Amino acid sequence: MNPSALRGILALIGCCTIWGLSAIFYAELAVVPPLEVLCHRSLWSLVFFGVLLALQGRITEVKQALQGRRQIWLLLIASVLISGNWFGFIYSVANGYAVEASLGYYIFPLVAVMLGAVVLGERLGRLHLVAVALAAVAVATLGIGLGVAPWIAFWLAGTFSLYGLIKKQITLGPVVSVTAEVLLIAPFALGYLFLNGSADHSPYIWALLIVSGVLTGFPLFLFSYAAKRVTMGTFGVVQYLNPTLQFFVAALVLNEAVTLWHGVAFPMIWVALGLYSYAVYAQDRTSRRLASSAGTSGTIDTN
Repeated sequence: MNPSALRGILALIGCCTIWGLSAIFYAELAVVPPLEVLCHRSLWSLVFFGVLLALQGRITEVKQALQGRRQIWLLLIASVLISGNWFGFIYSVANGYAVEASLGYYIFPLVAVMLGAVVLGERLGRLHLVAVALAAVAVATLGIGLGVAPWIAFWLAGTFSLYGLIKKQITLGPVVSVTAEVLLIAPFALGYLFLNGSADHSPYIWALLIVSGVLTGFPLFLFSYAAKRVTMGTFGVVQYLNPTLQFFVAALVLNEAVTLWHGVAFPMIWVALGLYSYAVYAQDRTSRRLASSAGTSGTIDTN
């Protein structure tokens, strides 16, 4: 393995580890209303991204990104979707649904695959279809067993999948794109905090609210770094470190209940993801073989 690819894998592992353990962080902010946490997270991440782009001499790219009515609308829709996703995760941790949140991020790739097939007309291989069907059975089993549909999981998987679909239409690098997105949502966050926010938090809570911006921005920076150096097959496997850590944090650290129905449904999800990952890996090997014969690289090209 070449050093660049190794650094990319380490960056991806670091990114997924931070995301996977972030429930511990947001559990400390459970005393703050989730919508207020979301507003602080958005604003402080804007500060983080602004400083990062300024240090890279790329701050003007944000201004260039906010040109053209179509692109502004796409960025605004993306900002609403990612804000909804962030809020869903913050809410789930604060209210004892972190196990269900991990389920949402487990099924997200499979929901994204189906969305791509329905909206973009992407063809699904046999293993993709089997994986999606098995995941659907697992989620239905969990819903029937618990007597309620896993709405938070659906919300997280749905908003993130739609966010990915919109991002496909935006020809910007991830850091510039997310900076523009949080910039568009910033006036709403400021307005909410001005009308409903509290200034009476302890220094500890204020520190956590500020750090939430770094916790949002730094993993994305690692993700962007890895995306230039890691193949799709590697992404397909390593990304599941995030919901796996989320699940164990919810069960072992936050002491959420894991029922017999979870014990039935989650292994089915893991098998579905194994099939899906193998399908992605096989496609990636084929793509790299074709790219190699054409004298090109098999890595993801993301700025």
